[in-house]
Amino acid sequence: MDWQTSEDTVPSAPVTEADARLLLGRPPATGAWRDGDPVGDRTFAGLGSFRTEGGRELPFVRLAYESWGELNEARDNGILILHALTGDSHVRGPAGRGHPTAGWWQDLVGPGLAIDTDRWFVLAPNMLGGCQGSTGPASIGPDGYEWARRFPYLTIRDQVAAQALLSDALGIDRWAAVVGGSMGGMHALEWAATYPDRVQRLAVLSAPPFNTADQIALNSVQLEAIQIDPGFSGGEYYDAGDGNGPHRGLALARRMALLNYRSPTELNQRFQRSWQSTVSPLGHDGRFAVESYLDFHGNKFTRRFDANSYIRLVEAMDSHDVGRDRGGIEDALGRVRATTLVLGIDTDRLFPVEGQHRIARGIPNTLDGNEAVVLQSDFGHDGFLIETQLVGHHLQRLLDA
Repeated sequence: MDWQTSEDTVPSAPVTEADARLLLGRPPATGAWRDGDPVGDRTFAGLGSFRTEGGRELPFVRLAYESWGELNEARDNGILILHALTGDSHVRGPAGRGHPTAGWWQDLVGPGLAIDTDRWFVLAPNMLGGCQGSTGPASIGPDGYEWARRFPYLTIRDQVAAQALLSDALGIDRWAAVVGGSMGGMHALEWAATYPDRVQRLAVLSAPPFNTADQIALNSVQLEAIQIDPGFSGGEYYDAGDGNGPHRGLALARRMALLNYRSPTELNQRFQRSWQSTVSPLGHDGRFAVESYLDFHGNKFTRRFDANSYIRLVEAMDSHDVGRDRGGIEDALGRVRATTLVLGIDTDRLFPVEGQHRIARGIPNTLDGNEAVVLQSDFGHDGFLIETQLVGHHLQRLLDA
């Protein structure tokens, strides 16, 4: 199952013939986990009814989560890990039944690792609106049909509110640390601003204080790519046969996103102008290797994700503004009481380090004063997933603080 390792967590590499053969079958209408599928390592928590910021009512929500280590008697050794846009609760463990990809932070979470599960109780939920076990568009609604496009618009604050309900259900009043990268970093920052007394330590990795117009614009093109796919059918595609869902639009959205997740340096070094095969791309129907790389990973993505869920989660990212209704960014950051690590990647073109520096300047108690830690990496935004030794060093600094 090595081919199922998330492309986010490994350097880019040309697609081999063996890779391509593994994706010859038609993709399903949705790659969502569905009731009746193998549970794998998931646990499910029913949280009752839920009202969104926008006033929409979900009569019942659940969050799927995974955990490692033991919660101590005082219930004060818990670490909450929050995943990125296309991540899930499977932080560690192999790919297999119920888990289409191997754990996305296996080198950081586990016995004796930076987040040491012999010391800490670690919990990772699939976010509300996700498609790997938590309530989302692919879930069955009260009328017996998938929520599909009827699933309500969610904000980052809605998703954090659901995580807080999960914390309440588990009897965890205060987290020893809340850790998140990218979209998970938005959640982590929102946790510390909304519930300052419930977060002792905070790690915000490769995340901004708010989504800018540039970022919203890039997201809008991805969403349009999905919605113009004829297989999207207005979001009502769950009964479509294999190969007839919105896989082309979803794959194209993923290809667009990958260009923001990786750096020009990495792509240029890995692929240069090489061809995918001996057939020339210069007028002879061949392909450049980088084209095949994007196509392969777009195709692979459709087998583990849901198009409606992707739309709702990207919209939630666009809602992100920690200063909204709080007097602005600086006033909101000033509410944070946690000892905080803020970390960015120097080649990140999705969420540039200027945003992380602004977060560091605004939070009263950071490990490194008014400047974020900036890692030098050729891997761009995905560096927080790939540069595990460097990221682990700084997470240990935080947990030992």
